[in-house]
Amino acid sequence: MNKDAQMRATINQKLIETGERERLKELLRAKLIECGWKDQLKAHCKDVIKEKGLEHVTFDDLVAEITPKGRALVPDSVKKELLQRIRTFLAQHASL
Repeated sequence: MNKDAQMRATINQKLIETGERERLKELLRAKLIECGWKDQLKAHCKDVIKEKGLEHVTFDDLVAEITPKGRALVPDSVKKELLQRIRTFLAQHASL
C-alpha cells in the first residue's frame, strides 16, 4: 500500500471511529435533497428507462448510465461545504 492509500485508510478509519463519516453522509443526503439533486436524478432514471425500455435495462446498466450525470449534478456549494467539514475534522485530529 502506497503512502497516499495508507493515509486515506487512516483518515477513513478515524472518520468511522468518531462517527463523523455518518454525520457527513447525513449532511450530504440532506443537502442533495434540499437542492433538488435527488429529484433530478430520479427523473433522469425514468428517462433512461423510457428510452431503452424496462425489459432492456438492468440495474448495472442504469447505474453506469446515471453515475456520471449524478456526480456532475452535485452543486459546487455542496462539494465545498463537505470539503470544508473534512478539512476542519482533519485540523482537529492533526495527530493522524
